[in-house]
Amino acid sequence: MQIHVVQRGQSLYGISQAYGLTYQEVALANEIPDPSRLVVGQALVIPITGKYHLVRSGQSLYIISKLYNMTPENLAKINGITTSQILHVGQRLYIPQTAKPPLEVLLYVEPRNPVTETMIEEVKARVHSLTYLAMFSYQVNRDGSLTMPPKNDIPTIATSAGAANAMVITNLENYAFSPELAHDLFSTESAQNKLFDTIIQIANEVGFKDIHFDFEFINPEDRQLYNAFLRKARDRFHPVGLTLSTAVAPKTSDVTTGIYGAHDYAVLGEITDFVALMTYEWGYTYSEPQAVSPIKPVRNVVEYALTQIPANKLYLGQNLYGYDWSSPFPPQGGVAAKAVSPQQAIAIALKENAEIEYDYIAQAPFFKYWDDEGVYHEVWFEDARSIQAKFDLIKELNLRGIMYWKLGLSFPQNWLLLNDNFTITKIT
Repeated sequence: MQIHVVQRGQSLYGISQAYGLTYQEVALANEIPDPSRLVVGQALVIPITGKYHLVRSGQSLYIISKLYNMTPENLAKINGITTSQILHVGQRLYIPQTAKPPLEVLLYVEPRNPVTETMIEEVKARVHSLTYLAMFSYQVNRDGSLTMPPKNDIPTIATSAGAANAMVITNLENYAFSPELAHDLFSTESAQNKLFDTIIQIANEVGFKDIHFDFEFINPEDRQLYNAFLRKARDRFHPVGLTLSTAVAPKTSDVTTGIYGAHDYAVLGEITDFVALMTYEWGYTYSEPQAVSPIKPVRNVVEYALTQIPANKLYLGQNLYGYDWSSPFPPQGGVAAKAVSPQQAIAIALKENAEIEYDYIAQAPFFKYWDDEGVYHEVWFEDARSIQAKFDLIKELNLRGIMYWKLGLSFPQNWLLLNDNFTITKIT
């Protein structure tokens, strides 16, 4: 696959012709509603086998070949040139497809009642690219019972496509994560036993393979209680063939205070079968405009996690959304930012005639505009370049998988590049 950034004056027809494709093929791959209208700075994925490298100033055949783990001789042969040939800035060299490492992929799905046909179709479109489809969420009650989400035939659709079902258990209460509920559960053995019995029963009935705990905002003084709770869960689930996983807050040190303090990376890595890092929300609803998952802070979290948890147990967390902030920005009394999918962000840029820029430090696209009421906006989101940066990080650090929040946020370029970079692992 090739990533192409639209330049001023370019058309989809001209871009497609340059890669030997029809404009319909590129429009279909990127789900472009009107092929006659593109946004300057928009990143397109060109559905070709392999990719092209445009020579930059100072690059030699040797330097370029090393970027792609090739020999200069092989790169020269593929492109019909000699190893002594002088390269020109802007010259296009073809880079063939390389072997794809395996990767596990978990995608949260959050069905609402009633489950819409649109959601069913989205599930069908994505399950082939998944290891786990994670049903969000089964909410724990204080007596150990569960409040269940609507699911219709979503688990069956996943199983039919070779994706395993994961059962997400949360401490949500009244639409918010409750530290008090978690504490009551951790402190009451009868409630725990009821919960574990209920989980095993539902897992057998529905066909869940993994039990995934997403307990957030736990009181830091409950750190050891949470560890003990998950040990007991593991000892109940493993004998009946269920795996155990958990989502954890993003940390760069063993902080034991505050809302992240209860997540003990080292112990959770030892107890569970895999750990999903929630490496997003630097930019969030009430923050100033910024990237949701800037690459350097993400890397810092992963590198710390690797000192506590083996790489073969780590999933990188990835957002499938961005935010549209309007001034005055939070926290200076502004309104909450509006979550947008990458496709929605492109639609806004098109409507507002905004040019998309790219922050190479954060590895994230953004744009600015003034709405019809004269209000200034900044939009930060994800595109092909930003997600490829995360894929490169996964490969560099040899992580086990990637976790996405969530289904229903349209980002076609992600799925094209995911399958181009990796062979998706299936759980049999």
